[in-house]
Amino acid sequence: MWRVVALFRVITLIYAAFLIVNEHSHYAHPAGGFIAIAVMALWTVVTVVAYSRPEGRKPWLIVTDVAVASALVMSTRWIDTVTRISHGSPTIPSTWACSAVLACAVAGGPWIGLTGAGVVSVADLVERQAFLPQSTFNSIVLLLIAGGVGGYVVRLGLQAEAAVDRAARSEAALAERERIARGIHDSVLQVLALVSRRGRELGGPAAELGILAAEQEAALRSLVSSPSTEPDADTGLVDVRGLIEPLANGRISVACPATAVYLPPAAARALGGAASAAVDNVLRHAGESARGWVLVEDEGQAVRVSIRDDGKGFDSDRLATAAATGRLGVSHSIVGRMREVGGTAVVTSTPGQGTEVELRAPEA
Repeated sequence: MWRVVALFRVITLIYAAFLIVNEHSHYAHPAGGFIAIAVMALWTVVTVVAYSRPEGRKPWLIVTDVAVASALVMSTRWIDTVTRISHGSPTIPSTWACSAVLACAVAGGPWIGLTGAGVVSVADLVERQAFLPQSTFNSIVLLLIAGGVGGYVVRLGLQAEAAVDRAARSEAALAERERIARGIHDSVLQVLALVSRRGRELGGPAAELGILAAEQEAALRSLVSSPSTEPDADTGLVDVRGLIEPLANGRISVACPATAVYLPPAAARALGGAASAAVDNVLRHAGESARGWVLVEDEGQAVRVSIRDDGKGFDSDRLATAAATGRLGVSHSIVGRMREVGGTAVVTSTPGQGTEVELRAPEA
C-alpha cells in the first residue's frame, strides 16, 4: 500500500507540473508556479524514500506531509488570479494534495484518513473562500472518499493478510501433525499392539501389562487422529473434539459428533480441562473395574459434555464435606473452571450406582 501511495504521488506530481506549465502564463505570479513544482518534487522524493521503510513512517512526518499539502493548496491564492480562482480553476498542487490524505489512510486507517482529508479540505475552503463553485465541492468529496474508503481498504487488506497467515500456519501444523502420526503408527502403536497381544497370550502378571499397553494404544490412536486444537483460521474458534477425543482409553469411551463443535478458545480450554479432571476421577476413584463414557453434544447455544461411570459412586453430601475440609479438587478443577467461562458443572452420584458429571459451556 505504501508503494501505491508513492506511485500515486509521482503520477499526480507529473499531472500537476503539466497543469502549471500549461497555465503559468495566466497566473498572477508565474514564477510561483515553478517554485511550487520544485517544492512538490522535493517533497515527493523525501516522502517516497522515507515511506519506503517502516522506520521512516513516523507520525510527525505524516503530519508534516498534510501540512505541506495544505500550504501548497493555500498558495494558490497568492500564485493564481482571483478571477481564475472564482471560476473554479484547479489549485496549484491539484490532485497531488490527495497523496498526503492517502498516506494518512494507509498509516492509521479510515479515521486518520478522514482527519487528513478534513485538514486539506479546510485549506481548500480557505483558498476558495467559499464552498462553491462546484469544483470545490467535488474536491472535498474526493478527499473524504480517499481518506475514508482508502483507510477502510487498508484495514481489509491487513485482515486478509492476517487470515492468510493463520491459514498457512494451520496448514503447516496439520502437515506436521500428519507426519508425526505416520511415524507413531509405524513404530509406537505397532509395539503397543504387540505388547498387548503377547501379554494376553502369556497371562498372569503379563496380562496386566497387556491391558495397560492396550489402554495406551487406544489413547495414542485417539490423540493422533483427533481434530486439531488450534483455533480455526477463519473464525478463531476451537474444535472441542480435539480436546475431548484424546481422553479415550481402554476404560473410557468417547463419543463426539461427526462435525466440528466450536467454542471460543477460553471456553474450549475450560471445558476440555474440566472433562479431563472428571475422567481422571473415574480412573482414580471409581474402582479398578469401573468403565466410563464421555458424550459430547452441540445444543446450538451451548456445548454439553457428559462424563458417566459405573463405579462405586458416593454420598450426595460428600463434595460439600470435602470442600469444607479444604479438599477442593472437584470444586476447583471442574466446577471452578466452568464458572470462570460462564458455564456450569453438575455432579450427580449415588453409592453403588456410579457418578455423572454434566458440563455445559456457552457458545458465545
